[in-house]
Amino acid sequence: MLYLEDINIGDRFVSRDYEMTLQEIKQFAGQYDPQPFHLDEQAAEQHPVFKGLAASGWHTAAVCMRLWTESIPVAGGLVGTEVNLRWPSPTRVGDKLHIEAEITAIVPSKSKNDRAMVNHHTQVLNQHGNVVMTLDTKMVVFKKPSSM
Repeated sequence: MLYLEDINIGDRFVSRDYEMTLQEIKQFAGQYDPQPFHLDEQAAEQHPVFKGLAASGWHTAAVCMRLWTESIPVAGGLVGTEVNLRWPSPTRVGDKLHIEAEITAIVPSKSKNDRAMVNHHTQVLNQHGNVVMTLDTKMVVFKKPSSM
């Protein structure tokens, strides 16, 4: 587990690949984002932006969260406080996604000296190196307990 003392600005984390399947894309969309361009291949082909079936951006975000939890083992968990995200390209069936995250700032808490706000810039990339999502996040990271 990583504590505040274990991380530095510029530290980078890279995840494993995660493949987006047709079944998972349709299942997620059916439950959380039931729009034709996520559920129906023919309707998606006619869409002026997607021109083919695309995963929900929220599905891509959920996969990113999974990969974060595996790749950035922060003690106390990944406790987010703020996020700014973009989806510059659609995620497609068969895409193998991975994340590349970098710590961009560490700001000690002014009111609680056992933690700091750690800023990350994350890119979610597919197997071709295309960026399908970017996130700038702020997360709470805790110091090692005094007994350690």
